[in-house]
Amino acid sequence: MPRQFPDESTHLAQGCPHGDEPLAVWMLLAMVRRGAIFSPLAFRWVDIVIASSVVATLLATGIAGHLFVADIPSPDDGMEELSALGAAITSVGVGAAFAMLTVIMRSLLRKATDLQTEIAAVV
Repeated sequence: MPRQFPDESTHLAQGCPHGDEPLAVWMLLAMVRRGAIFSPLAFRWVDIVIASSVVATLLATGIAGHLFVADIPSPDDGMEELSALGAAITSVGVGAAFAMLTVIMRSLLRKATDLQTEIAAVV
């Protein structure tokens, strides 16, 4: 039995203003499956992915800042605090890189959509 993907027009009609990144990725995959990824509707879902990754990166930045300035008692030599700080800083770097890469991919999607619209008008 083939996998059923949700219909984005139904979900948009219900009004989904806040970002649900897994849902947005699911909707983009559904659009790819139907061959409709080069439509203006895809940009809303891409924007949700970008906004979600920026919010997650800002949260990781706040956690990294807190771990850096807070005096967290450690039972041993403080290695757990250092490891948590390293993980938070790594999360900030990965999140920022993902957000920037997604913005670049969005601009490429915009150009591809414009080219497909232009070609459709010629044909």
